[in-house]
Amino acid sequence: MLDRVLQTIDGRRDAALAALKDFLRIPSVSTKPDHKSDMLRCATWLADQLKFGGLSAEILPTKGHPVVVARNRHEPGRPTILFYGHYDVQPPEPLELWKTPPFEPTVRRDDAGHDAVFARGAVDDKGQVWCHVEAILAWQAHGGVPVNLVVLIEGEEEIGSEHLADFVRANKDKLRADLCLISDTNQFARGVPAITYGLRGLVYEEVKLTGPGHDLHSGMYGGAVPNPANVLCELLATLHKPDGSVNIPGFYDDVAKLTAEEKALWAKLPFDEPEFTRELKLTELSGERDYTTLERTWVRPTCDINGLTAGYQGPGAKTVIGSWASAKVSMRLVPNQDPQKIQAAFRKTIRERTPKNVKVEFTLEGHNALPVVVPIDTPATKLAAEALAVGFDKQPTFIRGGGTIPVVGLLKQELGLDTLLIGFGLPDDRVHSPNEKFDLDAFHAGTRTAAALYERLSKLPR
Repeated sequence: MLDRVLQTIDGRRDAALAALKDFLRIPSVSTKPDHKSDMLRCATWLADQLKFGGLSAEILPTKGHPVVVARNRHEPGRPTILFYGHYDVQPPEPLELWKTPPFEPTVRRDDAGHDAVFARGAVDDKGQVWCHVEAILAWQAHGGVPVNLVVLIEGEEEIGSEHLADFVRANKDKLRADLCLISDTNQFARGVPAITYGLRGLVYEEVKLTGPGHDLHSGMYGGAVPNPANVLCELLATLHKPDGSVNIPGFYDDVAKLTAEEKALWAKLPFDEPEFTRELKLTELSGERDYTTLERTWVRPTCDINGLTAGYQGPGAKTVIGSWASAKVSMRLVPNQDPQKIQAAFRKTIRERTPKNVKVEFTLEGHNALPVVVPIDTPATKLAAEALAVGFDKQPTFIRGGGTIPVVGLLKQELGLDTLLIGFGLPDDRVHSPNEKFDLDAFHAGTRTAAALYERLSKLPR
């Protein structure tokens, strides 16, 4: 039966791309309140596609954006697979850097000369979700998906899945499964499909410093009052040492060491550091001393400034000392770091280093996520490797990822589920950046892989 399903997928390449373009045209930007109606429209569109395929699908509310939950007809004795994805996307700004509008999906050659569809959400995560929906629809046309399937597509992943934990706790019966399947990661490189077995966790903070009660003339008051922008820059500069390590007491106390087996596995990967550097248009890389680039991005924790706001930023000049300044800071965590412990250490450090004549506040909550590592020698991963070999016609490798998918730790915590991370994107897909893309060959191979995954995972012991 899988051969017939794959033939259907092969025959639907143009139709699958057309449907993905419809999905991508909906500007489902979860972080912006003015896109609230677009979020509901996107959830409705997705639920309708699943209904057309014969699944029961519903749009369920949260305190934020709605969640789409769908199921096929469950049969006794079959394993239950929970497929998770997200329909929300990052803001597209800066718009002037896009070659074509972010919500007008366009097919063109990428810098490497391969055909790709360019749009916000092309690979993160709408394109990868659509690989699975196409696979599900193909199976439904040939008697039905061969596992008990639960589909969970949320609308807040890009803002930290703020309300997902409450939703999962309130809907445990709907979401019970034997295994979770997520496609929101990458291949290691073109032609090197991969199973991701580890992700970094996250602590995300916004620090706000307030000095004088209102903006001041920099000539009349400069040199006599604390300038929050100056103080913030000095404060942020203390967060790293000259060797690239993070300068927060206790930050590295619980960091798990990389095993010799993993080092040996990664040494075989086709990673070309000079080419990696050239692709980023850099002359050299940065980071902690004595670690490789893969170690720095996969198994070492980080602290990065993600945004700065202070003073006057309009056209021309305005000689002003702004009354406040703020910075958004993310910390990527690795096993066995505890997000709450790292958050407390960060806040303590900032408070202790802030001058007494400046007020400090932390204005974000609920943006923490656990780091995750899953075993690679399990029945599920072996079956997944077989599916990737079907879809990409090559044996996969095993990698870790530097990003964060909050739901992985959540589902382990609340439902006891291990997760398979099978991604179809490429490292140069410009996730979260202008000109995000999804390679069309990867899109098709990912759809074939998703179809094979459901067939292979039907053999999974319950």
